[in-house]
Amino acid sequence: MTNARNRRGDTVSLGRLHYVGVALALITGVIHLALGVPNVPSTLGVLFVLAGLGYVGGVVLLLRGVARRPLYLAGIGITVVQILAYVALNAGDLFSPVAVVDKVVQLALVGALVVLYRRET
Repeated sequence: MTNARNRRGDTVSLGRLHYVGVALALITGVIHLALGVPNVPSTLGVLFVLAGLGYVGGVVLLLRGVARRPLYLAGIGITVVQILAYVALNAGDLFSPVAVVDKVVQLALVGALVVLYRRET
């Protein structure tokens, strides 16, 4: 089992919910990269690539043992902003299949991160 450091620097095992969060972050990260890379010349394409890399980076940081609580808060904030931006920018076409999958994954990720944050408070 992979070990990581919690906010006090103690080595603790990652639990099942951590791995659920990792899977959700990687899913939304891959979706953002897949949609962004072909459109990199555009600003939106670059933003999608950065978002995808951010999710992958967050997983790497978790597995490397950085302080978890700030990582959870950053993940919650970034993901909520992405959901709100999606709704604001796509008011006429909110229900494309890829978007629905991604938003469900992101909502589940926010839920997992909130639970993990509250457990470590």
